[in-house]
Amino acid sequence: MNAHGHAPSLPPPRARDGVVHWIRKRLFGSWLDALFTLAGLALLAKLVPAFVDWAFIDSVWSAGSADRCHQAAGACWSVIHARYRLIFFGLYPYEEHWRSGLACLAIIAVVVLSCVPRLWTMGRLATLWVLGFVAFYVLMRGGVLGLADVTTDRWGGLALTLFIFAAVVLMGTPVAIGLALGRRSKLPVIRLCCAASIDLTRSFPLLTILFAAAVILPFVLPAWLQGDKLYRVIVAFAFFFACYQAEIIRGGLQAVAEGQEDAAKSMGLGYWQRVGLILLPQAFRKALPASINQVVITFKETSVVVIIGFFEVLASGNAAFGTGEWAHAYVEVYVFLALIYFVFVFSLSRYGSFLERRMRVGHG
Repeated sequence: MNAHGHAPSLPPPRARDGVVHWIRKRLFGSWLDALFTLAGLALLAKLVPAFVDWAFIDSVWSAGSADRCHQAAGACWSVIHARYRLIFFGLYPYEEHWRSGLACLAIIAVVVLSCVPRLWTMGRLATLWVLGFVAFYVLMRGGVLGLADVTTDRWGGLALTLFIFAAVVLMGTPVAIGLALGRRSKLPVIRLCCAASIDLTRSFPLLTILFAAAVILPFVLPAWLQGDKLYRVIVAFAFFFACYQAEIIRGGLQAVAEGQEDAAKSMGLGYWQRVGLILLPQAFRKALPASINQVVITFKETSVVVIIGFFEVLASGNAAFGTGEWAHAYVEVYVFLALIYFVFVFSLSRYGSFLERRMRVGHG
């Protein structure tokens, strides 16, 4: 006690969250952790120098032909220099590649602008994505504004992958909301129909559903209802995405306290006002980590369409080393494709982490 009768103030506890403390706790916390850490370091010491030699020091970066690659001990990055247009644009007309490039930039710009907090309202985000998608489609398809018409069977490469991804998320999200609300409906017919649709769709692999949309549907639908093969696949893919996303949203809705809706009812709010203003914003906030994960999975699953005959970025990569001149450089092409997927998936994951921090998911 001091002269004023108060207990002396103690200094704050010393923080122990430095780098040394983290290494000691996470990597050498026990003898088993230390053993695995040392084994991992030994493996990295062996593999990293060999990879650096192969990927950078002994590699060939630019060459008019593949002759130098046969003589080099390292990677043949010349295949990327020579075939990057095929990887990025696929079968799209060579003289129109600028349109495909601008279309890709339009989708990327939409994703970047979605990170701006000022645009975080349902109306603004919906408007942004719709306008970006329309700009992408106009650039890719043409037929207006003096642009040559390019049918979807000539689309390919990264542009086709981004188109499928953006269309699936844009179409699937509102369907997912409808299914999630329908499964919670008090009307038995609506509830059972939504539940049956979700459970039946989730019981099939994605490839089965896309194959049925691409190959089987034309035999059971009239000609006027068949549409383009790509559009049928996108609609089926979007519904598959919606069924999984609907369960995520439903979980978010169940996590919202019941008193929230009761309070909204006591204020005289109607059903759609309660859903749009009270329930869905909180549900999306609670379901955000799982939603971001589902979006990331969807981007990776776009590669499945190569099996049903679409020339997306993976098929374009296979064609890049499909000639005798570059047949030996398949590893380099797949490493480049993996880098493309990593950039997009990592960016989406970081954006999800940014949203979680911004919205303080899990706090309140």
